[in-house]
Amino acid sequence: QVQLVESGGGLVQPGGSLRLSCAASGRTFSTNVMGWFRQAPGKEREFVAAITWSGSNTYYADSVKGRFTISRDNAKNAVYLQMNSLKPEDTAVYYCTSRRRYGSDVYSQGSFDYWGQGTQVTVSS
Repeated sequence: QVQLVESGGGLVQPGGSLRLSCAASGRTFSTNVMGWFRQAPGKEREFVAAITWSGSNTYYADSVKGRFTISRDNAKNAVYLQMNSLKPEDTAVYYCTSRRRYGSDVYSQGSFDYWGQGTQVTVSS
């Protein structure tokens, strides 16, 4: 089992920035690929970003490219999501996720095994 705990969410004005963190514990060999999904009220959970163990491969949803950056610190068993130029449509609960299996099929929530409890991000003036 892997336990994932997110932090860093909050209320921010449009154009502002937030940095989400996710700390992993337990069987951390099951964190070869880590990612972020989000779910807005009344909508399905959607892919945001993902990163492989070495950090050499990163993936982003078109809606966040150029604004969000995913990174990880394997010594701390952590993954981060730096979110800049935030928009009201970025408002959602953000979930950290991980899996052991490598591969580029990161866009579906069904391809991940472990999930955090989520952290709320609200972009509003």
